[in-house]
Amino acid sequence: MAGNKNYDVVVVGSGPNGLAAAITMQQVGLSVLLLEGKSEIGGGVRTAELTLPGFKHDICSAIYPLTVASPFFNKLPLKDFGLEFIWPTIAAAHPFANGSAAFFQDSVEYTAHALKADEKNYIDLVGSVVEEWPKIVDDILGPLHFPTHPLALSKFGLKALQPSTRIARKFSTEQARGLWAGMAAHAVQPLSNIATTAFALVLMAAGHLYGWPLPRGGAQSISNALEAYFISLGGEVEKNFWVNSLDQLPPAKAILFDITPKQLMQIAGDKLSSFYRSQLSRFRYGMGVFKIDWALDEPVPFLSHACRSAGTVHLGNSFEEIARSEYETSKGKISEKPFVLFAQHSVFDNTRAPQGKHTAWAYCHVPNGSTVDMTNAIESQVERFAPGFRETILDRHTFNSLQLEEYNPNYIGGDINGGIIDITQLFTRPVLRWSPYRTSNKGIYLCSSSTPPGGGVHGMCGYHAAKRALKDVFDISL
Repeated sequence: MAGNKNYDVVVVGSGPNGLAAAITMQQVGLSVLLLEGKSEIGGGVRTAELTLPGFKHDICSAIYPLTVASPFFNKLPLKDFGLEFIWPTIAAAHPFANGSAAFFQDSVEYTAHALKADEKNYIDLVGSVVEEWPKIVDDILGPLHFPTHPLALSKFGLKALQPSTRIARKFSTEQARGLWAGMAAHAVQPLSNIATTAFALVLMAAGHLYGWPLPRGGAQSISNALEAYFISLGGEVEKNFWVNSLDQLPPAKAILFDITPKQLMQIAGDKLSSFYRSQLSRFRYGMGVFKIDWALDEPVPFLSHACRSAGTVHLGNSFEEIARSEYETSKGKISEKPFVLFAQHSVFDNTRAPQGKHTAWAYCHVPNGSTVDMTNAIESQVERFAPGFRETILDRHTFNSLQLEEYNPNYIGGDINGGIIDITQLFTRPVLRWSPYRTSNKGIYLCSSSTPPGGGVHGMCGYHAAKRALKDVFDISL
């Protein structure tokens, strides 16, 4: 297909951003070809039987607050193409060594009330962000530009730009501090870094407004629905088409790459200016992950009822333990008690495992490129809050950070966010340019999570890159 026809647009890579870019281009009537190197589309949004037959595991991402909160995705008729979300009873829980747990639900007031002495502190921190989210979401999930609601965004920024460690000092209880640490650790960097608070506030605002859902049948359901919608618009998809050079691509007026700077230089380096290549070479990747999927004989025996009812569980105990773990890992050390992000889909979705059986999903952060086996460390953290967990394991599948990169080359050294999203790369990713989506070659664009707003399954990187290309190349404004 790719060699026999001219297209207006070719999109390379079918992760959520590649799909968003392709859909945006196709919606305005252009001819679009989407290329995927593997036999299934989706990038990090895929599902496979990694352990035993009948056990469906999400290969990378697993819980989707930013998908349902996305200004782009939530306007698409994906229900008509088979996508169904399930909302766990509790969005996220955070257990402690004494058997208690803090938990996070859709209601700001209910979540805050359960934190007792920190009820007012929680509402003061999160309440206004949730209230003003509709005004600021387009600014937060987009490139740097003059805001639509500058006052509302500045109020958010005064909180968001602070280190998470500073915000933690506003809480007096272990429960509130621990819950906050689990949210902030999604930043995948030391909690003392500037702007780590932004990650927690975005996830919490999205959760309070839209929940932290999981897709019925697995993450692949999201990718399949996006693909089906794209095809219904007239778009074309070619799989098993691995791109190593621009010469492989059919003629097109615009090419959008859902890849990171490292691959862009490998594929198109000789077509990019030396200055731009120099800028790309300084792009920094963050911590990697070590991931485990389990086939289980029964549900995870968490001591806390809240944890048994939660789709996501943050395992790390106190704020201090989590902050220490993230700091050590960022410095290239292996944490003996890593912060673990844990999900249990089959408790809420009976299509994930054979009748009466269950699945579980988890990862911890590791130094970029680490091949250290973290199986025991992760399982010890689960066992710590769910005694007897190891006895429920029927089988497991693991990915170290380099194996993840081998599976998906966008995960450089196991970095699942397309590059560290610290203050120096928050909006100037991958380089400092008037438009971060443009390259030095007119007609070639980057649309991956290495562009603003960064990691997460929201499609906004692809949408904004497509908007830029539509204006530049086709004189079409959205």
